[in-house]
Amino acid sequence: MPDTGILDRLRAAVDANFEAETAFLADLVRFPSLRGREAPLQDWFARAMAARGYQVDRFTLAEVPLEAHEKAAPMVGVDPAGSVQVVATRRARGAGGRSLIIQGHIDVVPEGPAEMWTHPPYAGVVRDGWLYGRGANDMKAGVAAMVFAMDALRDAGLTPAGDIHLQTVTEEESTGNGALSTLLRGYRADACLIPEPTGGTITRAHTGTLWFRLRVRGVPVHVAVADTGTNAILSVMHLIRALQEHTAALNERAKEDPSFSAVRNPIKFNPGIIRGGDWASSTPAWCEVDCRIGLTPSMEVAEVMRGVERAVEAARAGDAFLANNPPKITWHGFQADGYVLEPGSEAERVLAGAHRAAFGAEMEERLSTAVNDTRYYGRYYAMPALCYGPGGEGNHGFDERTNLELLRKTTLSMAAFIADWCGVEGA
Repeated sequence: MPDTGILDRLRAAVDANFEAETAFLADLVRFPSLRGREAPLQDWFARAMAARGYQVDRFTLAEVPLEAHEKAAPMVGVDPAGSVQVVATRRARGAGGRSLIIQGHIDVVPEGPAEMWTHPPYAGVVRDGWLYGRGANDMKAGVAAMVFAMDALRDAGLTPAGDIHLQTVTEEESTGNGALSTLLRGYRADACLIPEPTGGTITRAHTGTLWFRLRVRGVPVHVAVADTGTNAILSVMHLIRALQEHTAALNERAKEDPSFSAVRNPIKFNPGIIRGGDWASSTPAWCEVDCRIGLTPSMEVAEVMRGVERAVEAARAGDAFLANNPPKITWHGFQADGYVLEPGSEAERVLAGAHRAAFGAEMEERLSTAVNDTRYYGRYYAMPALCYGPGGEGNHGFDERTNLELLRKTTLSMAAFIADWCGVEGA
């Protein structure tokens, strides 16, 4: 934990800059940075960091050898050349301090019907201590915190004694390839902090995620003689029920997982998008559904993929039409492992002290049944990877919002962590 004098200087700087931090976050939210449409925000962010004096590296997923890495996920329907990543680096004057990556994703999920929001989803409205908007909490608040934590150090007259890389990535909500690309670009550090909206807790473990698409064909007939044809939508419903039963069996296995054994049904299955049919008075000749299923950290991605394929195969074998017309499975996004942050690292100890100083309470831990990018840094590249950040509510739903007072405290905690982990000059 930094000494009281440094902490007081950082608190004063965070407070002095907080109106600007809130405006910065509102600006981030006003970019509808949906998948494939993130470049305008990334260009804006790159300019903002260059204006602060950072060395800025702007590159696309087409510029790194993703296809050569076993943990890269397939990107169906998205042009890697249009997926922009930004790394803003502040180099230390010497080689004495520990280095740090702080990484946030700026891609957001679709907002759904705008009329179902209380405030327009990309307006960045501030009301009663909350900032509203798609991505406000997940996770543009964390991005604002990492920028203004560094601003607080600067304005407090402190310079980190280790190299700092502030990274904004895409594809976190769909593949994770953005995070992987920064590692393939060559960025490394002694620790990584990802300020996802954890509400001031640290993520001890997260589950993995798989995306797949089921496509079924049918025999269309006039609905007046529907019993002489087939219905592809009903065939897909049959497969979905089978996958629900398969998920229940996976959750029985999850009771033996060291991290998630006490969590009820940590493996989630979701049929998230459905398309099918051509005419209301014709039985549908086709249907496809995009699905997501989870896995615990002790399960292997390839094993769970085979399990899904076996479940679909067994279900189709018992259906008169599907038995002779096999559905097609396409793996088209996440192939993400789970991850466990083993307790006891020096990075976690330093973060716990910074949190205690900023919040006046001990840092609690959480388990997440959603994936985050820490797996790349911690599981694949062997650096301590901490998932800790501000908080709010409504992620992926209507009226998503982030709590501004929690953002203020988390920004101070992050600034204190940087100061203690990297060391500072000018103290």
